[in-house]
Amino acid sequence: MSIGRFIAGFAIGSIVGGLIGVLLAPQSGEETREQLADKSKDICDKAHTAVSEIQTKADGIVSEMQAKGDELIAKLQDVINKQKKVEE
Repeated sequence: MSIGRFIAGFAIGSIVGGLIGVLLAPQSGEETREQLADKSKDICDKAHTAVSEIQTKADGIVSEMQAKGDELIAKLQDVINKQKKVEE
């Protein structure tokens, strides 16, 4: 399961659950609209935070992989150079 699908499912589930809870609550229309606006803002804030955290982790992983790739290339180049010296 990809991270994007997980976040989309999480967001949709949160929205649906919040709407069901709000719609079933015994209160006035104005209070319900206010509560929906508050919940929507809260969900957006949480989604933004989650996306930022995932982006930070992804950036770290990419940097780590790039450093390991550079290290591997350097080792391979060293092996190739040693092999060339042996052949000479």
